[in-house]
Amino acid sequence: MRRADRLFQIVQHLRGGRLVTAQKLGAWLEVSERTIYRDIADLQATGVPIEGEAGVGYMMREGFELPPLMFTRDEIVALVAGARMVRAFGGAAMARAADEALVKIGAVLPDNERDRIARTEIHTPMWVVSDEARANIDLIERAVEKRQVLTIEYRDEAGRITSRNVRPLGLWFWGKVWTLVAWCEMRNDFRAFRIDRIGSIIASGLVFKPERGKQLADFYRAVERSEAYGMGSTARGA
Repeated sequence: MRRADRLFQIVQHLRGGRLVTAQKLGAWLEVSERTIYRDIADLQATGVPIEGEAGVGYMMREGFELPPLMFTRDEIVALVAGARMVRAFGGAAMARAADEALVKIGAVLPDNERDRIARTEIHTPMWVVSDEARANIDLIERAVEKRQVLTIEYRDEAGRITSRNVRPLGLWFWGKVWTLVAWCEMRNDFRAFRIDRIGSIIASGLVFKPERGKQLADFYRAVERSEAYGMGSTARGA
């Protein structure tokens, strides 16, 4: 987490007149108490009305509000368009998060800027991605973050079905088709799997550690080499 994001989160946790210890803040934000003490001191130095002391806890006086977010017209259009596209084409959790993000942005914008969200006439269809695909996208996204090995049943272009363990590395969206780039244990190589051809996905319970030659950066290098030598992409789905 960036320090600016951490400072913002500290202010959010201290809202409402609650007394919160540095130990709790550190646990929530996954940093040491010493870091929290330093962050609190910096916030107080900038005028944020935080009261308390080390070993007792901290609270923020009521009435303090963060300054309103200021976006340009083009930035608001980009945010709205992006959120609506995620809502239309992303996973179910992504779609809910996109809606929540727009609500939160609207809540802190000045009135004249908030109206621009409603006036942004950029729309997307809502029937492109199936409910099954949305669920798979969410499952894969979480597995990428947690480095969880997945067991998938995959149907290739010829209709052949195979079961294999893969190390999920990233998701790519190609306009209508999502693909999973992964290290395939069966092929001992990188592969790209179309989400709409994956029959089932099961978290194997195994967690993989980054290994040289099997990471996303290695995949990019392999693609660059194959394109440089006119061999085409190494991101095959079989």
